[in-house]
Amino acid sequence: MPGVIDFAAIVVASFATTTLGANLLYLGTYAAISAGLAYGAGVLQGLFVDKPSVPKPEDGAFNLKQSVPSVAIVLGRRKKGSDYAALEEKSGTAHHLLIAAGHRIQGYVKHYLHDEEVTLDAEGGVLTPGHFNTDGNNFVHIRTRLGLDAETAYANLVTAFPGIFTNDHRGDGLASVLVSCEAVNAEDYMDVYPNQMPQHSSVIDGALVFDPRNPAHDPEDDSTWGFAQNIALLRAHHLTNPWGGKLNLADLYLPEWSHAAEVCDESVTNRDGETEPRYHGGIWFRANNDQVQVGRLLDQAAELVVYERPDGLIGVHAGEFTEPDIRLTENDIHRLTYKANQSEAATVLAVRGRFVDPESRYNTVDSAIWGDPYVGEDTERTRTLDNQVIERHNHVQRLQKITMTRANAPRVSIVATYQAAKNIGYRRFIRVHAPPQLNEAIVEITSTPTFSFRSLTVEFSGIVVPEDLYAFNAATEEGEPPTVPEMVVSTGVPVPTGFAVTIQRQAVSGGDDASFAVATWTHVSNALVYEFEWQPTEGPNQTPLSTTSKPREDEAKSGYLADGIDHRFRLRAWSNGAKSEWTDYILATPVSDPVAPVALSSFALSGGSPQLGRATLSFATANDTHLRRIALYRVPSGAPLDKNVHTKIEIGAAPGTSFSYVDGDATRTNLYSNPGFDTDTVWTKGAGWTIASGKATHAAGSANSLLQAVALTAGQVYRYSVTVLDWTAGSVFTRFNGGTVVNGPALTANGAYRGTMTAVAGNNAAGFNESSTFAGSVDDAVLFQQTAACAPQGVWDYYAIPLNGSGIEGPQSGPVTVTII
Repeated sequence: MPGVIDFAAIVVASFATTTLGANLLYLGTYAAISAGLAYGAGVLQGLFVDKPSVPKPEDGAFNLKQSVPSVAIVLGRRKKGSDYAALEEKSGTAHHLLIAAGHRIQGYVKHYLHDEEVTLDAEGGVLTPGHFNTDGNNFVHIRTRLGLDAETAYANLVTAFPGIFTNDHRGDGLASVLVSCEAVNAEDYMDVYPNQMPQHSSVIDGALVFDPRNPAHDPEDDSTWGFAQNIALLRAHHLTNPWGGKLNLADLYLPEWSHAAEVCDESVTNRDGETEPRYHGGIWFRANNDQVQVGRLLDQAAELVVYERPDGLIGVHAGEFTEPDIRLTENDIHRLTYKANQSEAATVLAVRGRFVDPESRYNTVDSAIWGDPYVGEDTERTRTLDNQVIERHNHVQRLQKITMTRANAPRVSIVATYQAAKNIGYRRFIRVHAPPQLNEAIVEITSTPTFSFRSLTVEFSGIVVPEDLYAFNAATEEGEPPTVPEMVVSTGVPVPTGFAVTIQRQAVSGGDDASFAVATWTHVSNALVYEFEWQPTEGPNQTPLSTTSKPREDEAKSGYLADGIDHRFRLRAWSNGAKSEWTDYILATPVSDPVAPVALSSFALSGGSPQLGRATLSFATANDTHLRRIALYRVPSGAPLDKNVHTKIEIGAAPGTSFSYVDGDATRTNLYSNPGFDTDTVWTKGAGWTIASGKATHAAGSANSLLQAVALTAGQVYRYSVTVLDWTAGSVFTRFNGGTVVNGPALTANGAYRGTMTAVAGNNAAGFNESSTFAGSVDDAVLFQQTAACAPQGVWDYYAIPLNGSGIEGPQSGPVTVTII
């Protein structure tokens, strides 16, 4: 038989009027003789030892930092913070090692960082909310362990702290969480971590418990057990653990516990017509909390009465009405005291309820008031049912109704014969027939029966309850559940609205004007300041610059802007180190000088056409102070000018000057000597070639080359040009000789031809080759190495447009046509 003194702490009746009375209920005959001393010792001990009370759900909102806290126990499903085991930083990452429970758990249902529910990827990286994940970089990772008997060490802790953590630091039997937070730059810190360092909590499916109804559950192997929210199973688990009742499963009378679990699983209907289990819930507490209080909460939530049976095993009365098998009549009763309990001053008019609402993130909320809602709180006319095990509104409403029924029930005290009442110590309800007060009345026993072996009598107290004590019609009796407040999700700093940009001018030294931008926006709050950014979209320096507005002002000015160059502008708001997203860009062009310059005095080609890899152009400007530069456009010959498509070159210009400009590489020269065949020299003539009259002529009949030695570099590109004339038949083509021969395309008609050829290893001569049938002449041979600075090959029209300092255009000049080889 379990020790009576040890057992005193676990016998709790949820409906008793006092904790003392609750702990004395339902001891058997032997226990009744011994319980006075046992419980008295426990009460005296409780007077001198201040045991920690059971924590409220809100007590687990934060992680606990203290030296070696007592381990947390989680039964059922609960949201809670954890206890710090370590907090270390390495290479800019803070690692928070947290202990969620001091035992194996079923799993983690949800994770929260502060009050934000997060979603994780396969590696534990936080995907949402998005501020923890920027450009695909997960700044926070959450990894977990269930608390298996042989756990696995966190690999990243072992890697980061090889001198502190090893693979032996597994945390066997401890459900744990590792939260790793990466550092970010100062500008983005409040965006990624708006609430500072993340505070982790999680919804946990807690301990695995033994279910005697499940044949797969082995009492000796807790790895076969399963997760449950059935309160009877949770109470049995509480009784059979070292931190609870310190019993073994063999000490429980399992048939009664199985029946209590069945009652807890029964379906009831709530006010919305939905079904839910009768007595399901959960709780978390610490191993050093007052376990009598923990047991009381579990018993009260499921209407359980735990007691010691005659055989010494621990039984339980389920939360249901059972037809009594003991009936006392007037002949069995020696003395009966009846108190109707109908005093107006003592009648309870309202019962208030408080329960833990999963929809409110497992915070304690108020249920609908049972009875008169206008009775003040904490008076003798009201009762408060505050039980953190309960998770459903229908559940707490049913218990509120029962609480009021018991509070207003008539009280009885009876002395009955031992023969008729000897088993009352093991019963919850009995039937009493003693008219006129008690006519087949149901009495619920509320005190420990006292046995007198001298007079062979049993004395006990109870309350008169209806047979339908547990009846409940949710459609008419359940009140309105509490409104679930909508979670306020921070949207961060608001993006500015009403953003506009105007370009303004002001005089600077020297009499010139300079442009700047003025940004305005819609006022939202004095707590915001704004960052105004501008950036040129062209030119050598496109670095964005910005300025910050003054508090409570709704405009900002840029610095001086590059005149006549397109700029883009945007705006964002700042508050306490956090920033909003940027607005969309606004494009604008600063204009300091609105007066267009006059036309160029002259614009012409210098040096004739064609030109080698360049076009040399000459300019003369009028004496116009508005002139600052010239826009030069290169356009394929004959095509209309399109300023958005064709190549634009801007060159500096001063009023009243003449100058030239080279578009391309001015260093290119012809590699051929005697390119115009003015003399019969330099060229090596094959059979059929002759040089006379300023051209080289080939007669049909044989295929031979016309070459001269030229220094060629393998891999380099060479541009060529040649004029074919007097053609009557056959084809001629350019050639590189020496090593591997390189030929250009066949030329089969009179005309001027241009192209490129790439030299290969061994090429040391250049010129022409032909088919044996070629009859005709070549002239004006050109060959030079192409460079990156060369203007593109072709026939081009050049246009010149004068510009003032703000990019305002004057009259167009051109086209000037040039052939570029």
